[in-house]
Amino acid sequence: MLLLPYDPGPPVDLCSELDEWHRLLDSRGPLPRAWAGRLRRDLEAEAVAASTRMEGVNVTVEEVRRILAGASTPRVEPEDRSLVEGYRNAMSFVLRRADDDAFTWDRGLIAGLHDRVMAGRYDLGAGRLRTDAPVFIVSRLTGEQVFLPPEGERVRELVDIACERMEAGHPHPAVAAAWLHAAIAAIHPFKDGNGRSARILASLAMYRGGFKRPEFTSLEEWWGGHLDDYYGLFRNLGEEFAKDAEATSFIVGHIEAQLHQARALDLRLRTEQQIWTALESVAETAHLDPRVTNALWDCFFGRDVTAGYYRPLADVSPATATNDLAAAVSSGLLRAIGERRGRRYISGESLYEETARLLMIPAVGSPETARDEIVAELARRLQSVERR
Repeated sequence: MLLLPYDPGPPVDLCSELDEWHRLLDSRGPLPRAWAGRLRRDLEAEAVAASTRMEGVNVTVEEVRRILAGASTPRVEPEDRSLVEGYRNAMSFVLRRADDDAFTWDRGLIAGLHDRVMAGRYDLGAGRLRTDAPVFIVSRLTGEQVFLPPEGERVRELVDIACERMEAGHPHPAVAAAWLHAAIAAIHPFKDGNGRSARILASLAMYRGGFKRPEFTSLEEWWGGHLDDYYGLFRNLGEEFAKDAEATSFIVGHIEAQLHQARALDLRLRTEQQIWTALESVAETAHLDPRVTNALWDCFFGRDVTAGYYRPLADVSPATATNDLAAAVSSGLLRAIGERRGRRYISGESLYEETARLLMIPAVGSPETARDEIVAELARRLQSVERR
């Protein structure tokens, strides 16, 4: 009896559309190096925040952004900080393994991934398959049980069967990613951290299939914003684990979510790339070092910047970080609030005006609305060009 069998027919057209997006995005060529680095950091922070929040870790995107940059986050509990760092380490772990010529889908890979997801915490069962502890999949929206996984004594065998099925292959990387997500989440092999592990493994399956761009390898933020849809997929597997449960509906829904993510993220990235380029020009016009664009970028999007947060982003010494930010304040692009260690930087009076001018966008309104006006106008232009 196959584990979670599915009909390969229904996903075919969706996979073809995903392949078209793959070709389209690859044909646009590599992203500018500085922008690609900042883009990677931002998407990583958003994905980690979404996935950890889905599992009950109480952190915001901004707090995750600071944790991943090595900055202090006094309001985040040490245990939560370690789980955020663990999730990032788990993603790094699987991507390092993805291109290994000797790669295999096996229990050791999944256990090693989980150990990193749970930051090595023994009390949370890091890296250890459950054997007797009962677990339930509960909706974070309603608190209701949405799925009952198998008994602990079946877990080891089921994980091995899932790995054998992945080794045998699937018709398309997106089918493989969706099926593995369903299998690991349904088996629920660990005491905690199953959802995070399943989502990371799905990203790994896409990456190994050649879909390496962030539009395809990270669905966490999409799921975080569409929890009803996410839990609805599991209802397609029934109320409790059955080895022969039909997974076709789950796979179709998963690939549809990937297409939604690809479309939305593509428009966002093209819009934000124009903003990054404009901010680089704003910094140059103000005779600031190009690295200061990192601070302008955060402040443009309404995020506070501190010297401690800016330092690792720009890879500079504490003194240079202080000088860079002071120069941005002197230019009017940033504004300083607070004193000494409590000092933080926000957008200055001219940041939005100069950005809009370089993007040839008519005069924008107040700082509270200027950012949204600029982003909306750029998105409108890009969509207008697409429709021609």
